[in-house]
Amino acid sequence: WSPAGSPLLVISQSQARALEAALNHHEPGRFKVALGMRYGSPSIGSAVQELVRWGADRLLLFPLYPQYAAATTGSTYDEVFRQLSTLRFVPALRVVPPYYAHPAYIDALAESAREAMTSLSRPPDHILMSFHGLPQRFIDRGDPYASHCEATARSLAARAGWQEGTCQTSYQSRSGREPWLQPYTDETLIGLARAGARHAMVICPGFVADCLETVDEIGHLGLEQFRAAGGERLHLVGGLNDRPRWIAAMTEIALEQLEGWL
Repeated sequence: WSPAGSPLLVISQSQARALEAALNHHEPGRFKVALGMRYGSPSIGSAVQELVRWGADRLLLFPLYPQYAAATTGSTYDEVFRQLSTLRFVPALRVVPPYYAHPAYIDALAESAREAMTSLSRPPDHILMSFHGLPQRFIDRGDPYASHCEATARSLAARAGWQEGTCQTSYQSRSGREPWLQPYTDETLIGLARAGARHAMVICPGFVADCLETVDEIGHLGLEQFRAAGGERLHLVGGLNDRPRWIAAMTEIALEQLEGWL
């Protein structure tokens, strides 16, 4: 945390400002970007009201979840639709589809991984791509989240040039007793250390902004678990955050979906 607030809030606000500046680069004042948190403040409702007061008659919803899950992306759709239903005049609405394998998103991830690699004194013994978990029953009911995560992992590994056997996918942040998507990140880190890995690198492709699940759960707790099992160094790749390559990717994705409106 910083004096300005939680990392998720501070970084998300910075992303919104940077995206708005990028979109307005050639035509200042044409675009307005408002941040809305699904469970927090500023809320989705306040974001909708901000855009309506500004005079927007066409809205593009850009979920900051690259991989679709009903509990995250779908829930965000529901809340935006609910907020719009309270208006007397409803602006036209478009939604950015899941961009889990979009080349610009994958390139931004690969760049962050490459930069992390160059900062290390030696290559990691293993690379872990850790995504937020989801109860297995959600997948069994047809949620595409796991397949999206797997597609992201394959695309990232290929773009980064990681050899088969040096990297794998896992799922973090599980809670409760029911089965969640496996393998679990905490158990995987412990298993890697016990198998002889001394230096590991973790990247969290599903989080486009650092938050407690990355900075604390992986950066602190994950490090403790890895070391307790015999590992030495666990390097957490920083989130995409407001990196220029990610802001450029967001801009590219947004402009693709705005085609015909511009």
